Amino acid sequence: MSLFRDRGVVLRSYRLGEADRIVVFLTEGHGKVRAVAKGVRKTTSKFGARLEPLTHVDLLLWQGRSELDIVNQVEALDAYRTVREDLDRVRRGLSLLEVADQLAQERHPDPQLYTMLVGALRALADDGTAPALVAPAFFLKALVLEGAGPVLDTCASCGEADPVVDLVAFDLFAGGVLCRAHRSGRPMSPAALALLRRILGGDLASVLAGPPPPGADEVAELATEAMEAHLDRRIRSVRSAAGL
Repeated sequence: MSLFRDRGVVLRSYRLGEADRIVVFLTEGHGKVRAVAKGVRKTTSKFGARLEPLTHVDLLLWQGRSELDIVNQVEALDAYRTVREDLDRVRRGLSLLEVADQLAQERHPDPQLYTMLVGALRALADDGTAPALVAPAFFLKALVLEGAGPVLDTCASCGEADPVVDLVAFDLFAGGVLCRAHRSGRPMSPAALALLRRILGGDLASVLAGPPPPGADEVAELATEAMEAHLDRRIRSVRSAAGL
């Protein structure tokens, strides 16, 4: 049994007994951690709103013999107020948390996923960022981190590149983009392909800095479907908002 300190993002929480909650964090050094916040549902709780989803926190946790830790101290590093005050940004932020929760493993450190999630939340909270592509870009980069990033420069089936062939479709199960002769999955416009290459080619900051570029809606749908295929489940926070 021991105390340990870490930073983390609150992914979700659920009730435990009359006054406690179990809070799920994605931490920097310990992966996904589940911990009991005692008395947090009381009006006199010392934790207040610091353990709400979409909060970046500094934690002191007590690790005992059970699979649940105990929250000893918590300080908010960033509550992402801009996100919380905008229903559209909240929905997009919750989709980030949902996907991170599915990808993270308990007690298995994944500092890159943690860093990506914090960076995506900061981008979403930035008034100068167009929010529409923050979550899709996070999905695509997370697929790369998982070793499931799509092939974008050549046909995933025959290996031919443009302009030798027209790359006109996208199918994650096939490995990425596909030419006209081997197309499957969903159709893909040239604008969407160019935007995918910018997002995964190191130009994400400029993509997010301006208004949504051509192909943005298509890439958002494609990235969501690709992540759902990888997870083998729907992303509820995206689909419920779309009425699907």
